[in-house]
Amino acid sequence: MKTWQKMTIRIAALSIAAVAMAGCSTAKNNGSQGNNPGKTVKIGVNMELSGSAAGYGQQQKQGIQLAVNKINQSGGIKVGKSKKKIQLVIRDNKTSNTTAASVAAQLVNNDKVVAVVGPAATNAGTASIPNMTKAAVPSVSPSATDPDYTLQKNGDVQKYIFRACFQNNFQGSSAAKFMTNTLKAKRVAVLADNSSDYGTGLTKAFKKTYTGTVASSQTFQEGDKDFNAILTALKHKKIDAIYAPGYYSELGLIIKQARQAGINVPIVGSDGMADAKLTKIAGKASANNVYYTTPFSTKSGDTNAVAASFLKAFKAKYHTSAPTFSALAYDSVYMVKAAIENEGSANSVKITDGLAKLKNFKGVTGTITMNQHHNPEKSMIVEQLTKGEVQRTYNVK
Repeated sequence: MKTWQKMTIRIAALSIAAVAMAGCSTAKNNGSQGNNPGKTVKIGVNMELSGSAAGYGQQQKQGIQLAVNKINQSGGIKVGKSKKKIQLVIRDNKTSNTTAASVAAQLVNNDKVVAVVGPAATNAGTASIPNMTKAAVPSVSPSATDPDYTLQKNGDVQKYIFRACFQNNFQGSSAAKFMTNTLKAKRVAVLADNSSDYGTGLTKAFKKTYTGTVASSQTFQEGDKDFNAILTALKHKKIDAIYAPGYYSELGLIIKQARQAGINVPIVGSDGMADAKLTKIAGKASANNVYYTTPFSTKSGDTNAVAASFLKAFKAKYHTSAPTFSALAYDSVYMVKAAIENEGSANSVKITDGLAKLKNFKGVTGTITMNQHHNPEKSMIVEQLTKGEVQRTYNVK
C-alpha cells in the first residue's frame, strides 16, 4: 500500500512538473510558434502551373525564380547577424481549389516552409487559408484581387494572408475615372466575364464609380469563343467606349471580333489583359485603342530603378519582355525578404508581423505600404496598346 502511494505521489509530482514545464515552454515559445528556418529559408510556391490558369502561374513562377536567384547570388537573406539562402519548394495546384488546399497543407506541415508565394487566383488562395492559418505561416498572393480575399467574414483581417496586387474595387474604380476624365466617355457598354469573382468584382466597382451612362451591360463566360451576337447589338448603342474586365484569352477574341464588326471605340480592361498573348489572339491590326489597368508597365523602368533592373534581368534570362504577373511575383518574394530582414527573424510568425508592417517598400510595381487589411497601397497605371504594342502609359489618381 505504501509502495503504491509513493509511486502515485511520484507520478503526480512528475505530471505536475511536466505541466509546469509545458507551461513554461508555451510561454517561452508564444513568439516563435509556426515554422522556423533551418540551414536555409524555405519558401513555398503554391501555384497554378497546369490547368486553365497555368499561363499566369508559369509567368509568376518565372518572376519568383528570378528573384530567388538574384537574392541567393548576393549571399541570401540577412537573418539576424548571418545570411541564409532561399530554398524554393514549388508545387502545382493544377488550378484546382481542392488541390490548392492540399498543397498548402503539404508545404506548411511536410515541407516546413516559413512563407508561401501564391496561389495566383482568389478562389484557390481562399481554399488555402485554413491550412495557412492553422500552421501560422504567411502567404503572399501576387494576383488574388477579390476585395474580400484578405478579410474574414466578420470583416477582421486574415492574419496570415497578404497580396502584392490591387483589389478589384480599386482597379474597377480607376478604370471608371480614366474613362470619364481621360477618354471623356459619356456613354459606355460593359461586357464582363461573369464566370469568376474577378470579372464580377471589377464590374461592380466600375459601375459604382462611373458617373456616365451605362448604355448596355452584357456578360460572357470563360471559354466563350464567339462574341459576334453581343457585339452586333452593341454596334447600334451609340457608345463612346467599352469596359471589358476579364482575361486575355477571351478579351483577345472580343477585341478582334469587335474591330472586324466595325466597332472602333476604345476598349478598356483590367490586368488580366496584361499579357503578350492578348495581341497574338487579337492580331496587331486589331489591338488598337485598347487600354487596361495594371500595377506595372514595361515602361516603368523609365522612372523606377528597381523596375529597370528587373526588366533587364528578366530579358536576359527569359529572352522576352517581362509581363505584369512576373513582376508581381518578383515583388512578392522581395516583400518576404524585407519582412525577414526588418524583423531579424525567419520564423513564420515574425515574417507575418514584418509583412503587416511593410512600409515604403521599393518594388518593381511601385513603392508599397501594406495597409491594415493587408492590401498594398501603390499607384495605378493604365497602358495603351497601339498595333499591339504599349505606346503610352497614364497614371490614374
